[in-house]
Amino acid sequence: MDESLDFFKIEHNDILPDKGRVLVSEPFLQDEYFKRSVVLITEHNDEGTLGFVLNNPINYDASDILKDFPAIDAMVGIGGPVRTDTVHYIHSMGDQIPESVHVLGSVFWGGDFEMVRMLIEAGELDGKSIRFFVGFSSWYPGQLAREISENSWLVTTLDPKSVMTGKDNQLWKKVLLNEERKYQMWTRYPEDPLMN
Repeated sequence: MDESLDFFKIEHNDILPDKGRVLVSEPFLQDEYFKRSVVLITEHNDEGTLGFVLNNPINYDASDILKDFPAIDAMVGIGGPVRTDTVHYIHSMGDQIPESVHVLGSVFWGGDFEMVRMLIEAGELDGKSIRFFVGFSSWYPGQLAREISENSWLVTTLDPKSVMTGKDNQLWKKVLLNEERKYQMWTRYPEDPLMN
């Protein structure tokens, strides 16, 4: 006898939240910041979790949101609902930007802001090597584990290239299409569950 499948129950696998992993929201999550989002985790420890929404771009240049900043054609997005008066960045410059935190492969988080400015001005840092975020996402200890147990998030991996280039509203779908068939089915459901 076949048991019916619950397509919206996330089967917990061996992938746990950690630095460098991504959170993929379930299809009907209606939160304005996290609706159909992909969040890169940049910090995960006993004090909580911090990350940035990769697929919530805004139509601003870095020089629009940072005073006296050199022009650069880099992606800018809303990183999350916390401290939206702050700007953060991930990059692929490694140790060329001192005090950066290694996240995944060639992806680093933060680092010396003045060095970022200097590298841009010298033409040594272009928009393909850095992404900016207004605000960030964070969870206090135990909060993310609870949300995962409530089937709000699928924890998975994403390659560094996609982390640095994936900004559009298709990223959520692209990530799921690389998962097992059950999660691929999520991409077929409308954002509003009352629509069909």
